[in-house]
Amino acid sequence: MHDPPSPVRFSDLGLPDFILERLDSLGFVTPTPIQEQAIPPLLDNYDVVGIAQTGTGKTLAFALPMIACHQPGDLGLVVAPTRELAEQIEETFQMLGVSSTLLIGGAPMEPQIQGLRNTPDFVVATPGRLLDHVERNTIDLRCVTMLVLDEADRMLDMGFAPDINKIVANTEDDRQTMLFSATMPKEIEKMAKRFLYQPVRIEIARTGSTAKDVEQELIIVPQERKMTVLKKLIRDQSGSVLVFTKTKIGARRLTRQLMSRDFSTAEIHSDLDLDRRRMALDGFKRGAFQVLVATDIAARGLDVDDIGLVVNFDVPNNPEDYVHRIGRTGRAGKSGHAVTIASPDQEHDIKDIEKLLQTKIPLSDLSDGGFSIYTSGGSRPRGNNSPRGGGRGPRGGGSDRPTHTFRKKRAKAS
Repeated sequence: MHDPPSPVRFSDLGLPDFILERLDSLGFVTPTPIQEQAIPPLLDNYDVVGIAQTGTGKTLAFALPMIACHQPGDLGLVVAPTRELAEQIEETFQMLGVSSTLLIGGAPMEPQIQGLRNTPDFVVATPGRLLDHVERNTIDLRCVTMLVLDEADRMLDMGFAPDINKIVANTEDDRQTMLFSATMPKEIEKMAKRFLYQPVRIEIARTGSTAKDVEQELIIVPQERKMTVLKKLIRDQSGSVLVFTKTKIGARRLTRQLMSRDFSTAEIHSDLDLDRRRMALDGFKRGAFQVLVATDIAARGLDVDDIGLVVNFDVPNNPEDYVHRIGRTGRAGKSGHAVTIASPDQEHDIKDIEKLLQTKIPLSDLSDGGFSIYTSGGSRPRGNNSPRGGGRGPRGGGSDRPTHTFRKKRAKAS
């Protein structure tokens, strides 16, 4: 009987000693699958498309090779859709001990300009504020040798496609480009073909898959009963609860209603200025607020440990947003719980989500009734029913580095 193969370690991936020493001091030893598969080709100067569900460590997957390959005078640029995600990425660079500057809207320009004057090695930015600096000539994107488009599908959803086109047009063609996302709709496929040079594609989980350790539930009640159900869910949950609404107005209204019922609640949406959003998020992380009510601004990049429950108080308009929302719980191998509260007339919306998931969302006993399919088409499964399977990237098993069938990225200009 053969012994099982030893787990892959960061030291097996070809990272330089100074990074391994930093990782060791931070307690990082074993890479996640996306890190294990993305780091070697990035170190070998390939462009990469990385697809993995939220909470799998995508930030380190691109940050570590960017730091390892950085040369004096180079600029590494990471573009992210939201301020919160950009802040968390920049915190990772700071944690790894490299010089970086954060460019996000809602924050004063002058400190950002000063940060750029200090010639950082890395810049993390949201699209609009980055272009503000381009127009002011406070940043020269021709210096960008490594470009990351993080959560690219979300950037398209938020209408940033023209901004992304302008940003890429201002960079040189010999840059190394990395595109990371949790989903891969056709629009992102087209973006990858336009902006990346014969990329290595790494898919840890098939598009639309959700974290295997997230128990999903569907509660069907009339609209007027949704608040009653939400209150019960919060009372039954000892930990933190993240509640999603469709609109900013809905988030404000729901926050007031929960506060009036003595639930410690904060809200986060785009109508709040940056300081108030930070206060809400920091308070939620510290446990000062049990409940955070949010729009889809928090569906990507909200990195809070041990969120016990995610509640879709409003069913998302986009089925892929469902994947991102419930990915806020059950992160980094921990178990989680996600509940969607739907009204009886939302059968079509739920079917669209289930089509993407390729599985049924189990019906909760808290439901008053069900869609017509439940009564006319037989019973639905109850209890946990995790999505089937999960795609694999180009790598095989074991700890060997991937064998690429793609040509290397063309050499950078000397």
